[in-house]
Amino acid sequence: MMSLLYALAALSAAQAAPDCRNPVTQADMNRCAALEFAASDAQLNAAWPGVLAYARAQDQANRTTDNRQGAAARLLQAQRAWITFRDAHCTVESYQARGGSMEPLLYNTCRAHLTRQRVAQLHALQVE
Repeated sequence: MMSLLYALAALSAAQAAPDCRNPVTQADMNRCAALEFAASDAQLNAAWPGVLAYARAQDQANRTTDNRQGAAARLLQAQRAWITFRDAHCTVESYQARGGSMEPLLYNTCRAHLTRQRVAQLHALQVE
């Protein structure tokens, strides 16, 4: 019974969040990079409704009689293409560590970086 308690305590400690200000192990670095990406993705998801609403407002203000796509449809198309680009680009950027323990670090660091850039781009669309 005691060995089960020790095993559970060890498992709990292993799952504790690493100190991302000073990660020690590769596993900690990988986890911190994943957390960094999750935070930037949350920022992207928080920015999206506002920029989409802005694009829809542009569509309402600038209605055309032709059959061209409006700003909201184009924005959605661009965002979907950007996500595909981001993930593919980061796969290439992390390729040097393919199959190694460093691959998740490189992949998630790249995705976090590009996602922060995308958030800034989306905010800039609303002020142009």
